[in-house]
Amino acid sequence: MRLKFLLRPGWLGLIALVVVFASLCFTLLAPWQFSRSDEAQTRNNAIAESFHAPPKPLAEVLPAGQAPDQRTEWSQVVLRGQYVPEGETLAWQRTVLGEPAFEVLTPFRLDDGTTVLVDRGFIRPVDGTRAPDYAAAPTGDISVTARVRTDEQDSKQRPLFEHDGHRWAYAVNAETISNGTGLALRPGYVVLNEGQPGVLGAMPLPRLESGPYFSYALQWIAFGIMAIIAIGYLMYSELRSDARPPWRNAPAEETSAGGPEPSAKGGRRRKMSVAEAIAEEERREREEEARRKAESEAPATPADDAAHQTNQA
Repeated sequence: MRLKFLLRPGWLGLIALVVVFASLCFTLLAPWQFSRSDEAQTRNNAIAESFHAPPKPLAEVLPAGQAPDQRTEWSQVVLRGQYVPEGETLAWQRTVLGEPAFEVLTPFRLDDGTTVLVDRGFIRPVDGTRAPDYAAAPTGDISVTARVRTDEQDSKQRPLFEHDGHRWAYAVNAETISNGTGLALRPGYVVLNEGQPGVLGAMPLPRLESGPYFSYALQWIAFGIMAIIAIGYLMYSELRSDARPPWRNAPAEETSAGGPEPSAKGGRRRKMSVAEAIAEEERREREEEARRKAESEAPATPADDAAHQTNQA
């Protein structure tokens, strides 16, 4: 059976490795990149549509304390109420426009009595980890326009902490800040548009580009296909008669007698590698030594004695 070599441990391990790798490419890695591409495209569409849609009251976009999702994120909303400066918190170690920054988060109590977290924008740190002096939130009843954002997630779920006279958060998350300040906040938060009351450095919008995720997905698919093609080629090479070692194709009596090497297709003699040539030379030396030893140990015959006496005469 020509495919019997596939039952060898080395081949079984290689086949298993290719199957696992190709399966991961087709069922996990490529779909994951496709999903990230879809998320980026959904975000771009939401941002683009928000430029043309008029701002709506927050209760229309997120009724009854509903949490933001992909359908509502980046929507422009109008908030009416007043800031709650005693719950102000700074977001720790951010990057805005490629430079370090802190984000100022101030709760905003709406006219209906609910409170939403407002990102007033960014400030640049001084001395590495210190917050500079910045403008306080305006007092009294005001109206602001902002964009809806979903809560960030801190994988370590770290609480708020005190530093340099300010309250700090590792992630912009309404639940975390609510637990640290004692204020009941709606899920999600909003980011002030430029020119709104209380805004500091307005947070820039993401660039409307899909990123490299789609091309990455195609690359993972290509890697899976290449792995299958590679193992198929190795199987084909193993099955080719001219790819086999010479002793596999040589007749048994010719090989045992140290006869000539078998020829490849068309009667051409296959060129031996250096290792094969050395092995062949060692084999011949062993056979020659064995032959000499056998001759020296063989008993003398009458014909040999007569020849020996003739030589002495």
